[in-house]
Amino acid sequence: MSETPVVNPPSPDRTPRASAPLAVVLVSGGLDSCVTAAMAAQTHRLAFLHLNYGQRTENRERQSFNELARAFAASPLLDVHVEHLAGIGGSSLTDANMPVTSADLDHEGIPSSYVPFRNANILAIAVSWAEVIGATAIFIGAVAEDSSGYPDCRPEFFEAFQQVIRTGTKPETEIRIHTPIIHLKKSEIIQKGIDLGAPLEKTWSCYQSEDRACGVCDSCALRLRGFQQLGVEDPIPYAQRPRYFHTHPHSPS
Repeated sequence: MSETPVVNPPSPDRTPRASAPLAVVLVSGGLDSCVTAAMAAQTHRLAFLHLNYGQRTENRERQSFNELARAFAASPLLDVHVEHLAGIGGSSLTDANMPVTSADLDHEGIPSSYVPFRNANILAIAVSWAEVIGATAIFIGAVAEDSSGYPDCRPEFFEAFQQVIRTGTKPETEIRIHTPIIHLKKSEIIQKGIDLGAPLEKTWSCYQSEDRACGVCDSCALRLRGFQQLGVEDPIPYAQRPRYFHTHPHSPS
């Protein structure tokens, strides 16, 4: 299948509507969080939250976060450092002694890149901030079906955390977790981003490289496969672009 360049629709007007409710969007700088932000922008004013936890590509992810914040006119912004996740370890993203494994898209277990309970940590921070700034929604770009198998990306995890919010915040606080892409395949997420004019070229997904994406880690493989299934060229630079289309191909709806 030949690939064509990404052709985004004309950039939408992302000037926040003063009357729109405020949402905290968890933005790693990756493709999923970018598309989630584009979806949130349809109905909300956006406040962006980024988490630095000692990950290998921390600087590159922060660069993408800042570029996306400007593209979406997000305000306020919160850039949080939580070094304890790196100190705890247990993940190839934070422990230099654990190699980032090459992609195996048929693997059904939890990969070494899983950061133990990371989403609970960042959601706790997001809820604290949302309660202070008056946000009524938290958007997170978690994906259950076409992800690396992280247990804290499952719908039941977010359902349980929603109950934690109800129990642990002020009686008048109303904060709802939104996971708008959780049941989408990667190719469907990319198509949604293209349809919404999301700045996919500003995103970064690689687990181990900050100049040119490696093309062989789990995150690169899932991303490349999604673009390849659509026959669309991924706009970010890669050191290599293996073909992943043959693995579990499907026709996006």
